[in-house]
Amino acid sequence: MTFERFESLLASGKPIVADGGMGTMLFNLGLVQGSAPEIWNVEQPDKVRQVHRSYIQAGAQIVLTNTFGGNRLTLERHGVGSRTAELNAAGARLARLEADAGQEAGATDHPVVVAGSMGPTGQFFEPLGPLTPEAAAEVFAEQARALLTGGVDVLWIETMSDLNEIQAAVSGARRANSDVPVVATMTFDTRGRTMMGVTPEKAAETLAGLGVRALGANCGNGPQEIEAVISKMHTVRPQVALVAKSNAGLPHIEQGVTCYDATPDDMAAYARQVLTNGARIVGACCGSTPAHIQAIAGVIKERA
Repeated sequence: MTFERFESLLASGKPIVADGGMGTMLFNLGLVQGSAPEIWNVEQPDKVRQVHRSYIQAGAQIVLTNTFGGNRLTLERHGVGSRTAELNAAGARLARLEADAGQEAGATDHPVVVAGSMGPTGQFFEPLGPLTPEAAAEVFAEQARALLTGGVDVLWIETMSDLNEIQAAVSGARRANSDVPVVATMTFDTRGRTMMGVTPEKAAETLAGLGVRALGANCGNGPQEIEAVISKMHTVRPQVALVAKSNAGLPHIEQGVTCYDATPDDMAAYARQVLTNGARIVGACCGSTPAHIQAIAGVIKERA
């Protein structure tokens, strides 16, 4: 197994466009709140591929698999923990198929990188909860093996708040394959820190020390928060490839539906700012759509 697509993309030295929110798009296509999105990798594969396709057509050079909650501990809460390998491998295959199809059909003039999304377990580590570093590493290794079986180019650990958990996830990824490139991002949604009190500077130092290929921030409270986080990370680790994947503003309820307040123009402005602040990879997270990614891609083209 080789990982040339991702490494070549990084080696170009150019800004890179990542995709936007997966859950947002699946809910728009009919996914029921409270159900496991990963189930759609086998029950509604065409709809999952549709999301990947729309982001690729919008200009995304990296697409994340529909496996954010695909670790066994999270899937067990939905009663499908025994299907961990199946659901993750299926999610990876769908993204791989769409990435390859997009290039073959001429929808994109560049290879599209498939990133295996790995989110948190939702459990606390000892002494606050039952999770141990060893158990967590094995949980993440199981997910990582399935994603690699499905054909991902990079393992993408995201939306973490605890350094213990993100370290376990990196360890698990490398148990699955010692050569796999790893990207790791945290969410700084508590007054500029993660929920567990981690600062951007501490995150950058720790993750860089683990040898990840790129690191940064995703989700959170909107563009301004991530703009500040990227600036702080760049100050302490100026040579590291930084990732910015902000939510499309803040959520609010309109007629019973969750909406986000950032327009595509707002996300274009965010892209300009995080690039100025030191980001290399720019995409979006919750609330974002292909229109937001198209706006970000337009800014990236200006800088290329």
